[in-house]
Amino acid sequence: MKDINAEHPAAQPAPMDMFSRTISYLRLSLTDRCNLKCMYCVTEDEKNGCLVKLGQDELLTYEELLRVVRVSVGMGISKLRLTGGEPLVRNNIMHFIRHLAEIEGLDDIRITTNGVLLEKYAQGLFDAGVTKVNISLDTLQRDRFAEITGVDCFDRVWKGIETALEVGFSPVKLNMVVMRDINDDELPAFAELSRKMPLQIRFIEFMPIGTSTRWTRDTYMSSDEIKARFGALGELIPQEKQQADGPASVFKLGADAGGSLGFISPISHHFCDRCNRLRLTSEGRLRSCLLHDEETDLKSVLRAGCSDADIRETLLTAIRNKPKGHQMAERLKEDGGDCHGRMSRIGG
Repeated sequence: MKDINAEHPAAQPAPMDMFSRTISYLRLSLTDRCNLKCMYCVTEDEKNGCLVKLGQDELLTYEELLRVVRVSVGMGISKLRLTGGEPLVRNNIMHFIRHLAEIEGLDDIRITTNGVLLEKYAQGLFDAGVTKVNISLDTLQRDRFAEITGVDCFDRVWKGIETALEVGFSPVKLNMVVMRDINDDELPAFAELSRKMPLQIRFIEFMPIGTSTRWTRDTYMSSDEIKARFGALGELIPQEKQQADGPASVFKLGADAGGSLGFISPISHHFCDRCNRLRLTSEGRLRSCLLHDEETDLKSVLRAGCSDADIRETLLTAIRNKPKGHQMAERLKEDGGDCHGRMSRIGG
């Protein structure tokens, strides 16, 4: 079998879509399984055990994933994020990550986790070459954490955050999905946390994803409204945008703050014009936009005895089909529509 990497070395420019956006970032959802049942991710049917998770044979194998990443890197994609579900619940995850880190040209491996298993894995992730870690945390209150996630394990998550800092991850980012009348009263507490600790607290607009999403216009808060809540706490000082910030607008709450605040606005101020992402869902489908349901079936290609050139062409097809923008704000005004994929399989 001819190796596509020989024809397309990692140093070549990353592919561009039909709107002249460079696609340099691949997000892999390793599993749809999770050890939490967060209210904005898991539907009532899933909570009640009515929706079956993907079987092991329905997930891409680690060998298949490594092959896809090698071809992607050979095309010029250099940044990778591991997501889920919860990626750390998949068996032999560290073995897979160590092999990822050996791929020449892949110089940025990141992971998004709920933090439950991070105390156990933080040192190994750091040593294996993971460069950044994002931790989902929607509350600083132990009882509310159990209500939002369905599991009483706030202390384990907090210990995971502390361990990530201790082993040397920088920056450590905390992702808070802001929901009115659910956790928005904690915005000042999160802001103060950014003064005391070297964390980037990222406030993310609640997105209407899933056929049974709990999103409503009443729970949604725009980044502008979120940011306005900090006026009484001190000056928000804009920070020069770093590559690690992604779509976030970043500020410090006072010049002496140890950390920073990030605002991510996929609905109110979408960043579609500079989106550089391609997603591979845990079902093995390529998704070029989080908030757009069109997908390209890569798993069938992989399991039909394909060449590396076939994988490359399938990736390019998904990139060519990347929409100009999700137009979610307009759709919500017109018919209240959402995107119907399951967040646990898409990978956020």
